[in-house]
Amino acid sequence: MCGGAGTRFWPFSRESRPKQFIDFFGTGQTLLQMTADRVRRLVPEENVILITNEQYAETVREQLPGISPEHILLEPARRDTAPAVLWAAHHIAARNPEASFVTLPSDHVILRETDFQEALRRGFEFVEKADRLLALGLPASYPNTSYSYIQKGDPVDQNSHLSYIKTIAEKPGKEMAEIFVRSGEFLWNAGIYLWKAKSVISAFNKDVPEMASRFDVSPDLYRGDAEMGFIADVYPKTSSLPVEYAILDRAANSYVLEANLGWSDLSTWNALHAISPKNKEGNVTQNCRSLLYDCQHCIVAAEGKKVVVVSGLKDYIVADTDNALLICPIEAEQRIRNIVNDIRERFGPEFT
Repeated sequence: MCGGAGTRFWPFSRESRPKQFIDFFGTGQTLLQMTADRVRRLVPEENVILITNEQYAETVREQLPGISPEHILLEPARRDTAPAVLWAAHHIAARNPEASFVTLPSDHVILRETDFQEALRRGFEFVEKADRLLALGLPASYPNTSYSYIQKGDPVDQNSHLSYIKTIAEKPGKEMAEIFVRSGEFLWNAGIYLWKAKSVISAFNKDVPEMASRFDVSPDLYRGDAEMGFIADVYPKTSSLPVEYAILDRAANSYVLEANLGWSDLSTWNALHAISPKNKEGNVTQNCRSLLYDCQHCIVAAEGKKVVVVSGLKDYIVADTDNALLICPIEAEQRIRNIVNDIRERFGPEFT
């Protein structure tokens, strides 16, 4: 899934260039390209399918030229993740009714690649044995208020780290997040799901029948040139709903596999700071020439060749691009989305 247009990394991420298309670490690879490489170690490239908004079609093709054009599904409207997953399930089932697949966000970071591959192998083995929906959950090491949480239910057995899903909680407040972590019952939701295509379709038919009915057409329609015309008609009429609440939180056959993957959803500047190399003062500089004086726990990023000098700041974001500069306390970064809306209204979309 690579169609999101997140604004929390403004001014680096823009509506025209969301974070999945950015090389944050100076490695020569964007987050999308890193995700594709990670998947290719388990899945042949001809089985990789991308879902993105139609405005990013050219960018996706440029960054992943090896993906066949018919495997790039273009959303004509933004409708969250549930319609995207349901469309993918029908698209895949039309080619192989018994296929299983993994759904992955394209903008996350996973540092423990071997553990990730092992988790996917175990996950595929689990869902291919029965009608099951499986999420990957990460140990909640601190009360993060930007993450979704999965509450573990009864264990499947004593040794597999597999449990039923009891509930899914979306981005709790600080006090509730602290309760979640102390309880030991909650995992961070990685947004990574494994399932059979037919299990996904069945779950939507049961729990979201109105949405399911819109996509319930002959498999032949998902195999030919008429597919995109059909989607152009039906997709904008579909309700916007996260897949977590469409099926995973409702289904009796939903499970979570606990795995430590060195994961970050890289949702904020603070999240980038947390996984980046730091100097002894806890400062991070991202691919820029910079001098920091009397600064602690700051993150500084700049495009181009300019020199950035920062003095006397603690716990701040300093992010500079060709036409925008952000100087903001890290603790206030949740306001960035509102700031972007204000900029759009006052100065126009070219700055957002």
